[in-house]
Amino acid sequence: MRTARRMGVQSVAVYSDADRKAMHVDMADEAYAIGPAPSQQSYLCMEKIIQVAKTAAAQAIHPGYGFLSENMEFAELCKQEGIIFIGPPSSAIRDMGIKSTSKSIMAAAGVPVVEGYHGEDQSDQCLKEHAGKIGYPVMIKAVRGGGGKGMRVVRSEKEFQEQLDSARREAKKSFNDDAMLIEKFVDTPRCLCLPRRDRKGEGESTPWHVEVQVFGDHHGNAVYLFERDCSVQRRHQKIIEEAPAPGVTPEVRKKLGEAAVRAAKAVNYVGAGTVEFIMDSKHNFYFMEMNTRLQVEHPVTEMVTGTDLVEWQLRIAAGERIPLSQEEITLKGHAFEARVYAEDPKSNFMPGAGPLLHLSTPPADLSTRIETGVRQGDEVSAYYDPMIAKLVVWAPDRPAALTRLRDNLRQYNIVGLHTNIDFLLSLSRHPEFEAGNVHTNFIAQHRKELLPVRKAVAHEHLCQAALGLILREKAMTDAFSLQSEDKFSPFSSASGRRLNTYYTRNMTLKDGKNDVAVAVTYNRDGSYSMQIEDRTFHVLGDLYSEGGCTYLKCSVNGVVSKVKLIVLGNTVYLFAMEGSIEIGTPVPKYLSPASAGGAQGDAIAPMTGTIEKVLVKVGDRVRAGDSLVVMIAMKMEHTIKAPKDGTVKQVLCREGTQASRHTPLVQLEDEAGKQGSE
Repeated sequence: MRTARRMGVQSVAVYSDADRKAMHVDMADEAYAIGPAPSQQSYLCMEKIIQVAKTAAAQAIHPGYGFLSENMEFAELCKQEGIIFIGPPSSAIRDMGIKSTSKSIMAAAGVPVVEGYHGEDQSDQCLKEHAGKIGYPVMIKAVRGGGGKGMRVVRSEKEFQEQLDSARREAKKSFNDDAMLIEKFVDTPRCLCLPRRDRKGEGESTPWHVEVQVFGDHHGNAVYLFERDCSVQRRHQKIIEEAPAPGVTPEVRKKLGEAAVRAAKAVNYVGAGTVEFIMDSKHNFYFMEMNTRLQVEHPVTEMVTGTDLVEWQLRIAAGERIPLSQEEITLKGHAFEARVYAEDPKSNFMPGAGPLLHLSTPPADLSTRIETGVRQGDEVSAYYDPMIAKLVVWAPDRPAALTRLRDNLRQYNIVGLHTNIDFLLSLSRHPEFEAGNVHTNFIAQHRKELLPVRKAVAHEHLCQAALGLILREKAMTDAFSLQSEDKFSPFSSASGRRLNTYYTRNMTLKDGKNDVAVAVTYNRDGSYSMQIEDRTFHVLGDLYSEGGCTYLKCSVNGVVSKVKLIVLGNTVYLFAMEGSIEIGTPVPKYLSPASAGGAQGDAIAPMTGTIEKVLVKVGDRVRAGDSLVVMIAMKMEHTIKAPKDGTVKQVLCREGTQASRHTPLVQLEDEAGKQGSE
């Protein structure tokens, strides 16, 4: 919409009931409602979107990144209705967007492809037989997949059927198509880093995949805009990307780009697309797939080439030629994109919905972009992808870009739900990431360093929290005193000032579930002595405002630091150099809400979502780890498993209904017939 406005093109938005107050609705020149929150009743309804285009007299439709962006039928419907589809022709989507067809075309053209089954027989038995022939582990992929949806790794025949069923359900929800293909799964594909020996100097490097940005026009021209490294992933979704890829030589870069252009021209490709290859240690590469749309990570390519790929899309859709020739496209500097998600990395990256009670971002400039669709006060919906924003940075070289990325992540502060920001900071500081030695199994390999066991909050941070609460209390009291008629009354101040004695107060802070006692002595010079356990700290400081946020500048035993301070409800949030820190204050018992959780050993909803499938009934005996309920939330499927052995006493949910976070779903009895109490 920003690009369209700059080009003098009016934009029309469509929105579901859940997105009525969304940013894109406000940004558009016009906006139309298209139905309930579930995507199959709104954003995946082709007829509704076409009708809006007709009503608004729109000349073209930009399909975005997901939903219908790679849907052949939608592109064809646009053509039939005389509306320009801003993307490739339906034939190219059919040939390249449907993975099974693209593999066949590439194989017929003599392009090596990854071993797998891409046939039309979609029976469970056929897919299972081919998985056995290929050899486990295998990857089940949605034929029309993308963004990690409808993908499952299967490591043994025993788990094949459950994973196939799960992938089919998720694909149906995301793409309205549950056709699957089977491929050999490579455990640790490297993404564009030069081969290296392992730490002992032995063994071969593993393969990696290569992602190349291509562009075609209606005049038969096609160019490449270099490669991207998108190695670090969880749930088969990327969370950090960079361009160019570290360690790739100009010669290899040219070969990759030219191969990607040949692949695009083979299907008369038009518009933005991404060609993916898998490459071995000798730089032999094999076609994997083509994403027939603009990628989420396209901004890193824009940053290093000085282009606006959305503007290119609009111009090419209008019949113009590609703005630059291959020789005119140059590579400048280095860029990173970090995807900010509403998820809890410490709970296996479980996505979550909730309010953005506080949202402050680093300032945007020519070297920093904030690509987002939310604002402070918005709600991250359980119905769609949990991405909050993309933080994109540029610098003249990779080390400088990485430093800028870390600095901006520290300034990206969110309160109200779990995010992966601290995890991204930890990831960007990892020595192997700094060296560019990354692969798709990077998180699993370095999990202990990236997701360490939670440590107790440092006493210094507890002092900062206590000081922040005291100074806020004093500021509010002083403000009240100024408004009071009896402003000089000694009883209108809670500053703790005494004429002849020291004043000491006892505060209680919460480090997780643990209470921490802090004895605070008010000193005559305005400083404080704080005792925590057997340590005493000399603390002083002030609050000040900057950019609409409150900061605490304080000294703890002579060490001066600055932290952003946010107090919401009974939680103090400190945003410091090392990341965010949460410190609680006790909630009075009469204000404590009744627990919404179930009994110990019950299966509870880890997030708000829709019950897709109930797999058990009353009286069933289950073992720990058995699947009980399948939920759909944040565009992904989540299987709720039994936390212990036992017998199903009650099923507290029904298929098709909504379940809130922490709601009991299945009640279990243990072997002795005793219900748990978790």
